[in-house]
Amino acid sequence: MPTLTARGVASDASPEQMPPRSWSLTLTLTMLGLFSAWFGPIQVLLGLQASQLAPDHKEAVLSLVTGLGALVSTLGNPIFGALSDRTSGRFGRRLPWIAGGLALGTVGLLILASANSVGMMILGWCLVQGFLNAAYAALNASVTDQVPVNRRGLVSGLIGVAQTAGLVMGAGIAAAAGGTHTGYLVLAVLVVVLGVPHVLNARDLQLPDGAPRPSLRHILAGFVPPLRSYPDFGWAWLTRFLVNLGNSTGTLYLLYYLMDAVGMEAAAATGVFILTGIYAVAVFGSTVSGGIWSDRLGRRKPFVIVAALVTGLAALDLALTQNWIGAIVGAVILGIGFGAFTSVDFALVTQVLPSSGDAARDLGIINIASAGAQVLAPVIAAPVVTHMGGYTGLYLMAATVCVLGAICVTRIRTVD
Repeated sequence: MPTLTARGVASDASPEQMPPRSWSLTLTLTMLGLFSAWFGPIQVLLGLQASQLAPDHKEAVLSLVTGLGALVSTLGNPIFGALSDRTSGRFGRRLPWIAGGLALGTVGLLILASANSVGMMILGWCLVQGFLNAAYAALNASVTDQVPVNRRGLVSGLIGVAQTAGLVMGAGIAAAAGGTHTGYLVLAVLVVVLGVPHVLNARDLQLPDGAPRPSLRHILAGFVPPLRSYPDFGWAWLTRFLVNLGNSTGTLYLLYYLMDAVGMEAAAATGVFILTGIYAVAVFGSTVSGGIWSDRLGRRKPFVIVAALVTGLAALDLALTQNWIGAIVGAVILGIGFGAFTSVDFALVTQVLPSSGDAARDLGIINIASAGAQVLAPVIAAPVVTHMGGYTGLYLMAATVCVLGAICVTRIRTVD
């Protein structure tokens, strides 16, 4: 049986050899569990639960719950990442946060399963967002710890596949569960079953003797990007924020879009699952192939630029069509665009980090872009849908911010 002891000592040098395939496999499976636990609630369960608990104010309740959860994610990712950078002990620096985050995130799902008030929904979802992000921050940083630069596109692609499969699995479980209680319970089991193999196979690295210990100053630095010294890091952050904002504002209300704009009131949850499956088929090709080709060509920026523009094109399609066929076409386009963006953008980000020794903290800063987009998305989306052009205005805005994200990529100088 694999042990939990570290295989070596962490250093600032980029690794030269790939870890065993079993490591990449268990990493991918753990990510699959995380993304399923995120997307199942976001795509279906939270929306259904909000409509059950507050049918007359479902949009406002959904925005409140997801917005507060995303705020917790925004704060938690860099904090837990900074702590994992400087955690010492025989179990390594990442593994305690991976194992603990999975366990406590599962508790949040169990609370959601029994929630009978908006307050309990908020508590459960904030626990899920906070502690699964602790695991996510440590998992992402382990890629920079153990994967050579010229192979990170491949591993990023595998993580992208896990994200897409998690979107499908989460939505499928939510649609097939027959109720929010069962859906959350199944997702909780999934997180544990898929996460345990990687906990037993993490190959984590220990900090060397005399390494700095966690400090408040170090943690707070995770909220202040070093833009003057590392401008490319700032442009990468802004790119991630804008494209994820465009994606989040569109997908957050997909269930209600199908209900209210497309007219699928009775079959909206099933419609979300079908669109998610179509999206996944498109993503599987673009995610891995994009990462592999960017590795082979040694270039990241052209892939990210095109992917951001294609993602915006998907939003434009949804703005102009608003029917079932248009939704299917949008799902295909979004799968191609956002799939490639997810994989290659992560590889690009790992190459502009200010410090490999603080990789988890710096990746936490980058992940603020994703979480911050989720915080802002419901704030923007609710008034746009209600007072500023409905779903047409919402998706036109989403397309615009994706184009702005593509423009930001052109400002990065140290990566081709």
